[in-house]
Amino acid sequence: MGDSIKNITIFGPGLMGSAIAQVFASCEDIIVKIYIREKFEYDCIDKIKENLNQLKDKEIINDDDIKGIFNRIVLTESMVEATKDADFIIECIPENMELKQNLFMNLENYCKENTIFASNTSVMSITEIASKCKNKSRVVGTHFWNPAYLIPLVEVVKAEETSEIVMDKTMKLLNKAAKHPIRVNKDVPGFVANRLQHALWREAISIVENEIADAKTVDEAIKYSFGLRLPKLAPLENSDMVGTDLTLSIHKYILRHLENSTEPSALLKEKVEKGELGFKSGKGFFEWSREDINKSNKELREYLIKVIYNK
Repeated sequence: MGDSIKNITIFGPGLMGSAIAQVFASCEDIIVKIYIREKFEYDCIDKIKENLNQLKDKEIINDDDIKGIFNRIVLTESMVEATKDADFIIECIPENMELKQNLFMNLENYCKENTIFASNTSVMSITEIASKCKNKSRVVGTHFWNPAYLIPLVEVVKAEETSEIVMDKTMKLLNKAAKHPIRVNKDVPGFVANRLQHALWREAISIVENEIADAKTVDEAIKYSFGLRLPKLAPLENSDMVGTDLTLSIHKYILRHLENSTEPSALLKEKVEKGELGFKSGKGFFEWSREDINKSNKELREYLIKVIYNK
């Protein structure tokens, strides 16, 4: 069923959209169209080139691979051309509910009856995004993780009216594109992975706020302990390993002591009010020079390439 998808269109070719276009253009029988609304969006080609050159430098792909990928990418400023014959459309436009709703509603005037509409939102309700569509069964969530051309996971989110056919086709398409899709059965805020990630972030920030340890120590505690084994030993397998009885005993004692606020940390609010926005301002929980920022981004990608490709 995933093989029936031959034409994919991307709306919103920013950091995520350009990388997602690259992912699908790596499939030899898929054509990827990128809809260009603003002139600056042509920069998406530079982003893709940078990603591909990094993979080439690591001898993961070669010049012929890169040429093939670019041969399968088409840029267009025409909505008619962008949607013509589209089997699968992914929106990566700004996280604004009305913008997303109106895009999908408008696309119904151009697309085939069975074109799948996918949203790359990381937090917004897929059901709500689909609410203005006549055919809500075609709308699905496909949450890629940054950097999308490296991180395998894609959360495939079933909205209230998403059909099983759409879910199945989407899962098969992502498998074909060498991603690791997971099925999210309920459309809940944060889906699966962000709920897990931000539960950890909440506790990490709380530890700093309550002066139990500083930010550097908190990050080191994760990087040099359970963070190392997470790719091979995730929480539920770990629970089975040590025993659900031991897990229960630990939880009976410790859960009451963990952060359980439903509001953002006062420390986090204070940092934002002071303009301490992390990479954006040069200071957050840590201080960041331009060199530090570049180093962090580069080392992350090099680490992921080593883990995924052993290069």
